[in-house]
Order: sequence, then C-alpha cells, then structure tokens
Amino acid sequence: MTSSDIRKKYIKFFIDKGHKEIAPAKLVPENDPSTLFTSSGMQPLVPYLLGRTHPAGKRLVDSQPCFRAEDIEEVGDNRHTTFFEMLGNWSLGDYFKKEQLSWIWAFFREELGLPQERLYVSVFEGSNGVPKDTESYEIWKSLGLSEDNIYFYGVEKNWWSRFGAPDKMSVGEIGGPDSEMFFEFTQVEHDPKYGSSCHPNCDCGRFLEIGNSVFIQYQKQGDGSLKELSQKNVDFGGGLERITAAMNDAPDVFKTDLYESIIQTIETVTGTKYEMEKEKMQVIADHVRGSEALIKDGVIPSNKLQGYILRRLLRRSAVKLRQINKDIKLNELATVVSDESVKAVINEEMDRFSRTLDQGLKEITKIESIDGKKAFDLHQTFGFPYEVTEELFRYKGQEIDREQFKAEFEKHKELSRTASAGMFKGGLADNSEIVTKYHTATHLLHQALRDVLGPQVFQKGSNITSERLRFDFSFDRKLTDEEIRKTEEIVNKRIEEDLKVDRKIVNPSEAKEIGAIGLFDEKYGLEVSIYGIGPGFAPDSKAKDQRDRGGYYSLEFCGGPHVEHTGAIGKIKIVKEEAISAGIRRIRAQLA
Repeated sequence: MTSSDIRKKYIKFFIDKGHKEIAPAKLVPENDPSTLFTSSGMQPLVPYLLGRTHPAGKRLVDSQPCFRAEDIEEVGDNRHTTFFEMLGNWSLGDYFKKEQLSWIWAFFREELGLPQERLYVSVFEGSNGVPKDTESYEIWKSLGLSEDNIYFYGVEKNWWSRFGAPDKMSVGEIGGPDSEMFFEFTQVEHDPKYGSSCHPNCDCGRFLEIGNSVFIQYQKQGDGSLKELSQKNVDFGGGLERITAAMNDAPDVFKTDLYESIIQTIETVTGTKYEMEKEKMQVIADHVRGSEALIKDGVIPSNKLQGYILRRLLRRSAVKLRQINKDIKLNELATVVSDESVKAVINEEMDRFSRTLDQGLKEITKIESIDGKKAFDLHQTFGFPYEVTEELFRYKGQEIDREQFKAEFEKHKELSRTASAGMFKGGLADNSEIVTKYHTATHLLHQALRDVLGPQVFQKGSNITSERLRFDFSFDRKLTDEEIRKTEEIVNKRIEEDLKVDRKIVNPSEAKEIGAIGLFDEKYGLEVSIYGIGPGFAPDSKAKDQRDRGGYYSLEFCGGPHVEHTGAIGKIKIVKEEAISAGIRRIRAQLA
C-alpha cells in the first residue's frame, strides 16, 4: 500500500466519523513567534484547544507537513526525520478517550489490516500530580489487546506538550498524558547495547511508533502547577512515513515510496548503493526533502532563524555527499529535487559552500584535538555550521566545548560591529574615487529597480569597496534575466546622459514633500542632506514620478560622497542577483 493510499484511507475514515477536513498550515508559522516551524498538527489549533470555536466544528482531520529542527542530529537511522507528514484528528471538547482509542484501533486493524499481535501500546504511569492512566489501560484491554502488549511509561515518554515534560512547559501552555501505538518488526534482532531486553520504547529499531493519542486536559499555571481544562481535547498524530513503513513491513522509513526516488537519485549521483552508505544517504534524503519543503514555503539560506536551519540542512548534506564520493560536484545535490526554483536556491548555496568545503575537510584532518575556538575558526573561514564540525569530530571520538564556541562567536560579533562602524560607515569601505563612483551608482540602481519592479522596492543595505558594489533591496522573488538586463540598461543610460548630481540641505518634511526616499527608518535631525541626480530622463521612466521628485531622476536622503556628474562613473555591469533572506534580494555589480 502506498503512502497516498494510506493518507486517503485515513482522511475518509475520520470524515465518516463526523470529522471535517481542514487545510494544512504553512511550515513557517505566520502568527506564532514562539517557534520557528510548525512541528505538529496541533500547533495551529492551540486557540481552539483552549476553547475558541473552530469554524469547521468540534471534530477535525487533516494531513499536516511538519518540521522539527531539534531532530537534525537524530537523522541517520531507520526512523528519524526532520521533515514529515502528520496524519491528525482532533476532538475540541467533544469525544474523549473511549471513542479515540476505539477508532484509531479500528483504523489500524480493520482499514489497514495490521496484525494485532504486532501492535503494542503505551500509557501514562502518573506523575506531577497527574494520576496513572488506568482508564486508557482498561479501554485497550476491552479492545482485545493483551496485557503483555501494554506498557506504562513516565513523563519523558507518555506526556505531550509542544515543549516536553510538565517542568519544561511555559505558563499557559497546554498538554496532557498520551497513549502511543507501536508496530513490531519481528525480523529485527534486538541489539543488547540498548539494554538487556527489548520493549516498545527501545531504540534498537525493532519497534516503531506509528501513532500517538494525546489527551489535552491540563494547562500550566504561574505557580508551576497543572490546572485541568474545562474543555478536554483529543489530539492524535501519526507519522505517514512510519505508518507506510509498518504497512509494508519495512523497518526503514527510507525504503518507502516517499523516499524511493530520492534514494535512487543519490545512488546514481554517488555511484554507491544505499546499503553501503546507509546512514549518510538517510541524512541526505531527509535533509534535501526537508529543504525542498522549506524553500517552497519561502525560506532562503541565511545565518539567521529559519534560514540558518535550511543552511545547516544543505551544508550537512553536502558534507555527507562528499564523504561518500570525494570527486562529486556539490551541485549534484540539486538533482535530487524536481522543482526548478528549488534547484536554483540549492545551487546558489552549493556554489557558496563548494569553494571552501574541500579546504575545510583537509584542515580538519590536520587538527589533532578540537576546541570551541578551532570550531569557530572552521565556521568563520570555511562556513562549517557548528553542528557539522561537532559531528565530524564526534566520529573521531572528540567533543567540542559549545560554550567556548559561543564565546568566540560573540567576541567576533562585537568586533565586527566596531569594524563596521569605523570602516564601512554608510556601507563604504573608504572615500576613494572608485568607491565614490560606486556609491553614486547605487542611487541610480535603486531608482532603476523601482522603475522596473515597482515602488515596493526599497534599499535594505549596501556595502561598497573598490572592487564592487553590493546593494540589498526589498523584493519577494528572483529577478528574471529581462528585468536584470533592463535595470542595467537604465543605469547605464543615466550614466551616458552625464546627469548633474546636486546636494541640498533641507528640513526632513521638505525632503519628504518633494519625494526624497529616506532609508532604514533613521531618526533625522532639523536638517538633512539629500542628493538629486538629473534632470533628464528617457521615455521608460515615469514622467509624473520624476516631477514629484523635483525634476530629478533619483532623489534620496544621503550623507555622500558622490561624483559631480554621472558620466564620471563609467559603465556598470550587474554580475549577480540572489536572495539573502525571505523578501530581501541582493545585487552585485562592477565597473565594466
């Protein structure tokens, strides 16, 4: 049975039980600053679990894509993934334990036909003032499950909230005891390194969790206690990847149809069979699949927030790829996905990383013992995320002092701010003639982008050296080749026209009245400096816009320095356009 078949059966089963299917939420939450990603099906439903009326009613079902960054280091076995699809059903104060456990048992046994003797469950043994869940225990027995197949566990295994055990829950957070279901792969021998005997929560791979019924009935209070909710809810989640593995009696989620084509492509690219490099291919398969989902949701590799997690996924995949085959080109990683826009983002990131990866790997072989400072040097010089370095040295039996790494990182970030304030004031490396030319060119580039793309474009930063200009601006997609060509053409046309560059000292209200563009939401004083470039404009500029700017083609708040006439700049060539974060693009240009 395919994953698609299972998904359809699940949705239909609960619709037949009176549930309404709801649309999945985005992977990057839109109104929840407490977390980077949607990591469970219940996350978008918290307001309704707290009592708000859901427009679809009290019984809901869906299939929710999820991402759990905390599981990155766990990937590399038969079952852990960062990105997965969660089949979910909810009762918002309607049915409770009896209906939920009976229905999910019927789904696994009758709809999917999983053998009863290979199904095990766990229930909450009680803790933190919450009693032992004997009710669920009795319900499971009434459904025909043998006592030998029912296990009790504590808060670390059978308590659920978004943040873990009760002592880790924040004030106002909701959670409760849960009852998990497991499938036993009888063909897998127990590994004694995980304990003398095997059980459902053993990590040897013989058992696989396929579903979790959470009974959300408590809320954390300010004094640390748990208060019972007036509305008792059910939150079920079952990983589609794991259920598919159980249905096919395959004790490895990476051998399901969800990963089949990805694994085959990795085998072809590396010239190596999955069984020969299983752990590395599992990491690549999961990370690329997760990266594809994040990129489609608007995430771009960067050094902050969601962008940093995406960068970690891609760079960790690149390291694994090179470890399998040292001669492989990192751009081959993009062949694992089919979406062309996703390929482009992956290729850009691999272009950045490939320049230093080989040098970094060679450098690692020279390091006899690692510490936080050396780990930071690898991060700073070769772009190795801390976690990649940590993993590489763990194979060598060495641990890194994370706190020392953080200290080095913070020390450098204060140093970089000081250098930026002194050396790159206003984004300029110096006031040399060539830097001055580039600086004036950024004004022309800014306005040309607004002409081509629209008035939503605003400067978000710049960095200018004697070798090139770098200009960041607000825009939500990749520019087309035609848009780049037209922008470059307009800039060079304005340079050829040898337009005069004027400086005026005015009060801020007057500057805004004549249409000057102010940058970075600065706090302006009684007087400001503005630079106007013009007059003179070609038919492809909007005449009304230019009249609004006092006859100038470009009019911006700026402290200078600038050339006196645009003809002094010389021809400009745009050499690269790329994304640097969600909604922010970057152009690099040089004198032709």
